[in-house]
Amino acid sequence: MLKIILKELKHHAPFTFGGAVIGIIFALVFKGISHEAAYKMFYIFHPLHVFLSALVTASMFKLHNKKPWKGWKGFAALLLIGYVGSVGIATLSDSIVPYIGETFLKMPNRGLHLGFIEEWWLINPLAILGILWAYWKPSTKFPHSGHVLLSTWASLFHVLMAKAGMISFTAALIIIPFLFVAVWLPCCVSDIAFPLLFTNEKND
Repeated sequence: MLKIILKELKHHAPFTFGGAVIGIIFALVFKGISHEAAYKMFYIFHPLHVFLSALVTASMFKLHNKKPWKGWKGFAALLLIGYVGSVGIATLSDSIVPYIGETFLKMPNRGLHLGFIEEWWLINPLAILGILWAYWKPSTKFPHSGHVLLSTWASLFHVLMAKAGMISFTAALIIIPFLFVAVWLPCCVSDIAFPLLFTNEKND
């Protein structure tokens, strides 16, 4: 299982780095965006990220779990793993790691925006919807690549909420590693490592 996880992390690193670079291009395009506008953009991309993350996490668990799926216990396990793996890790990716970067750069309007609390009525139902979708029709390919990009954009707008005025080119370059870490490790952990830890599938 460890080999599978390390292989997937290595496989997704170049794609995630490309997503981080695209995020910086977005940062330069939207460098004059207001705090209010960045807040609204964050709550477009973050909920979509949570939905796709829940779909992929729950799908990975269902597809790789060889245990019977009849009864409420199987569904309860899917629900718990899908929720924690999406909402918990998406919060780490989109909010907590960017906040660390904002603190490092001493951005004046930095704040920790926890979507499942701040906009609970939006984030939590979307996570549940993603899990239910995975229960009926599991899918891992397109949703994963899509949610990596969505996570990049959500993390970016979380950072843009914290800045004051125009963001400098130097600050944009410093943001790249934070975006990379914010997206690559949490997203791959959410989609791949976390659900596989709870399956009974054996390595060949």
